[in-house]
Amino acid sequence: MKCQNFISIISTFLLLFTSVLAAWPGVFEAARPGALIARQDSDSQTQSASASQTEEASASASASATQTSDDNYEENTKSASASESASASASGSGSASGTRTASSSITGGASNKNSTKTAIDPRLPPGGVSMISPAATDGMTFVKVGNQVTFKWNYTSLSVTPNYIDVVATNTINHQTYTIAANQSTEQTQEVVWDTNEFTKTTDLPFVVATYTLMIYDAASEPTDVAKAGYLGAFSNLQFGVYTPQAYVPLNEFRCSTCSSAMSLHEKQALTVLLGTCTITILSFTWFASGVFHLF
Repeated sequence: MKCQNFISIISTFLLLFTSVLAAWPGVFEAARPGALIARQDSDSQTQSASASQTEEASASASASATQTSDDNYEENTKSASASESASASASGSGSASGTRTASSSITGGASNKNSTKTAIDPRLPPGGVSMISPAATDGMTFVKVGNQVTFKWNYTSLSVTPNYIDVVATNTINHQTYTIAANQSTEQTQEVVWDTNEFTKTTDLPFVVATYTLMIYDAASEPTDVAKAGYLGAFSNLQFGVYTPQAYVPLNEFRCSTCSSAMSLHEKQALTVLLGTCTITILSFTWFASGVFHLF
């Protein structure tokens, strides 16, 4: 009886074990006769194949780049040779006509003022004028109408030299402009002589006794224009006096209008006020003093 129970337990156990093995995937398939088991490739072989493919692709790309570079080099060489040949032929064949055209454009005259385009750093200051005569250390210069006066100066900080300049004088009394030189050719050291006697003969503009301001500016612009970097800015830093001479008068006939010994109207008024104040003060003090004495 015990033996049967033992055999029954063993049979049950084998049945359960067989069921578990049947449920496990690939166990019986691998154990079947004739079953093929795929061989697993190692990582080293896979990496070797990938490296080989990468090297082949890199070699192909390098060869293609080399061929492209060679083709570009040949094309650039041909293009450079063609450009040099064209430049040489143009220089040789167009020298005669080109020279005349360039010279005519340079010497165009007043119609081509400041026509040359020059790249100028905008941080540069505008051009200016440095006076030589009369110098700033000479003090105020006085010009008698009928005489000559010489103005001489240098240009500073000029990147573009103007073709022509205008030199004028003006004052704040009649607000007139006296032209000293118009469309004057520009030189490094400029000098202009103003003959006031000749000026009075050629114009009806009268001189007034006043302080005049000398102005120097580009003839192609206006004195009020804002100066550009490297270009000549309007100069107006020199002042000089102009006076008209009087006819000669003998000393014994000379009468000075401001040298009279008589008092002026203001002096008479001041003296009257002073005397009146003193009189009122004396009378008031006397009346006050006499009233105090009567009390005692």
